[in-house]
Amino acid sequence: MTEPPQPPNQPPTPSGYGHLPGPPQPGYGYPPPGGQNPYAQQPQQQPPYGQQPPGGGHGFPPPPPHMPPGVPMGAPGMPPPSKKRATVLIAAAVAGVLILGTGAYFAFFKGEGKGKDQPVAQGSTPADDKPSASASVDSGDGSGNGGATASDLNAGRKQGEDKVLWLKTSKIDGPGSGVDATGQWIVGGTVVKSVWKTLTGYAAADGKEKWTMAFPAVVCGVTGQTTADGKTVVMYMDGESDSANCNQMRMVDLKTGKEGWSHEVPKEGLFDIFSSPNLAITGDTVIVSRLGQSSAFKVSTGDKLFSSKQPDGCQPNEYAAGNGKAIAVATCQDEDHTVEVQDADPVTGKKTWSYRLPKGFKVTTVYALDPIVLDIGNDEKKERSIIVLGPDGKPRATVAGQGSFAASCGRGFERSLQSCGSASVDSNTLYLPTAPDAGKGNELVAFDLASGKEKWRTPAGEGRTLVPVKAAGGQVVVYRQAEDDKGGEVLTIPAGGGTPTAVLRNPSGPAAPIESSFSSPKIDYVDGRFFLSASSLRAQGKDEKFLMVFGK
Repeated sequence: MTEPPQPPNQPPTPSGYGHLPGPPQPGYGYPPPGGQNPYAQQPQQQPPYGQQPPGGGHGFPPPPPHMPPGVPMGAPGMPPPSKKRATVLIAAAVAGVLILGTGAYFAFFKGEGKGKDQPVAQGSTPADDKPSASASVDSGDGSGNGGATASDLNAGRKQGEDKVLWLKTSKIDGPGSGVDATGQWIVGGTVVKSVWKTLTGYAAADGKEKWTMAFPAVVCGVTGQTTADGKTVVMYMDGESDSANCNQMRMVDLKTGKEGWSHEVPKEGLFDIFSSPNLAITGDTVIVSRLGQSSAFKVSTGDKLFSSKQPDGCQPNEYAAGNGKAIAVATCQDEDHTVEVQDADPVTGKKTWSYRLPKGFKVTTVYALDPIVLDIGNDEKKERSIIVLGPDGKPRATVAGQGSFAASCGRGFERSLQSCGSASVDSNTLYLPTAPDAGKGNELVAFDLASGKEKWRTPAGEGRTLVPVKAAGGQVVVYRQAEDDKGGEVLTIPAGGGTPTAVLRNPSGPAAPIESSFSSPKIDYVDGRFFLSASSLRAQGKDEKFLMVFGK
């Protein structure tokens, strides 16, 4: 294996770190997804009103839906994987994973390999497997205020299975491209969901509507992050025309549904384009990143704190934030347009350290900020790696393990540094799911962030798929996805490894095909309840499921 060239002003690469070999360059191709469940499947939607997904503030324009670059495992002409046990560098692209091994092959993997994208875990509330009070299923009348049908979704529950608490549907006659329904927040006893031009809060226990907030135009930017007291910032279009910009901000109290301040994000220059901006919140700061520019504001007042515009040097393009910290990914004004990672004070934007990536490498995903876990890649050489930086910005470890590791990415306006990757991180462990292998199921693998080495792995079971939801309190919460004839499960696994414990078993019967048919769902587990919601709707004037909640 060859060692990449060292970036400027960096210490020599220590032995065992930074080995990013360049594999052969096979052709490209991607077969159409197969095995899709025809029941209530939702196609990938383009962003509304002609918005384009954000490009490479961090260097990688996202691929069109269902078309990640690369060759999937098992494609025609693809050599079979080596069966020798070998260490490989884990490498996650925006919509797939690059695998480097002794067999000198690589492949990109899309989602679960079943024609559906991986769920995206939401929220950061510590895991709590204590069940809360529940209510009977809200079956509704199909008008959008109740469930999808009048049937009892809990009919025929087997011994040991828990319940569908309630199901919400929506009937929208929208644009032909469909509408986004990306936002999902659980704050106190309220679950809030964004759908097209509205935010609506429901009682988590029984699904009763608590409040609804209408926006003047399409909601075009959200973040799953909130302040400590349950406030967030939402962006919406400045009009209904095809030339409208996503530049309007509104602060929302998610507990009460009350509107806070609203104002337009000021331009930072002539070429400040408001196409699919991304939001990140830490403390009382919200950072709005768009194509090449960023601005920060106080969540409480809307007052501007700082902008990324620099007179010279390395220009921050996009920020990741959370847990009281923020980092910027900047492009330097040198011949190679080197990418630099910088820490950023959440109030002033000032940096105290920077780390330059090797030539040609970009940051594709930020998995965590404490410690800093970055997915980096060289698109031209088809190289990827996951690196861990210390609090001073110096490389601490490279994550390495055996297998093919799945990754997913947000769609539409949700694409950002922090929206890609089915992964969870706690103080010293990274949890990554492998790509399911042709009906054999996948594994959840834990890596030690101090050494980068594998700690343990847990199989999902034949034909099943595990997805990490969140890591907290010395354990990781995992969702074992539903099948057409099997309900999903919520499991907990100790950070040190061990036998998974089922804290929630979703019912089979009529509920299972509905649960399994959610495409690219948002998932979370809070106070003993599991939340599953759609990230987009067809909006063709027919009832569509968009929020399903399970519990004891």
